[in-house]
Amino acid sequence: MTVKLQDELPVDHRLATVYRAGAGFCGLVLLVFGCLGFADQLRFFDTDGSRIAGLSTNGALSLISVLVGLTLIGAAAVGGNLASTVNMCVGVLFVLSGFVHLFILDRPANILDFSMSNVVFSFVVGLLIMTFGMYGRVTGGLPHDNPYWRQRHPEKATSEDATRVASKASGRQPLRRAGS
Repeated sequence: MTVKLQDELPVDHRLATVYRAGAGFCGLVLLVFGCLGFADQLRFFDTDGSRIAGLSTNGALSLISVLVGLTLIGAAAVGGNLASTVNMCVGVLFVLSGFVHLFILDRPANILDFSMSNVVFSFVVGLLIMTFGMYGRVTGGLPHDNPYWRQRHPEKATSEDATRVASKASGRQPLRRAGS
């Protein structure tokens, strides 16, 4: 069974709002941070410890922040599963970046001028963005009306739909499962 991400969630599903809001908010934060770095006219690979909003930065980190921020804002504009998937991917990249930069602090390989505050920011923002992307999509206890549960369990979903239709036709209320 192949799962097509674009087919899993109806365009107007309420989870799409969460994905869009998360991508838009985090994208805006990164865009502002990057633009502030450009406004200070930081050199591209400068590692002298220039700070913006409590984080050390240089021109390269500002450029990356702007590009990632625009990617997240673009995903928020499109919405739906694309926003969710982009949130999850960007969140994972932020967490990985935090780990990589944790090991290269105070070394010549630290070309983005990361400090410990940048590492913590990378972990926190990465987990936040991932949470927005995974919300209502990744858990063992999804309700049975969730489109992701239905996509992963098509036989059970069809059976429950048939039971629901038969119950409505006979005038009885179907038995509800705990948690649904």
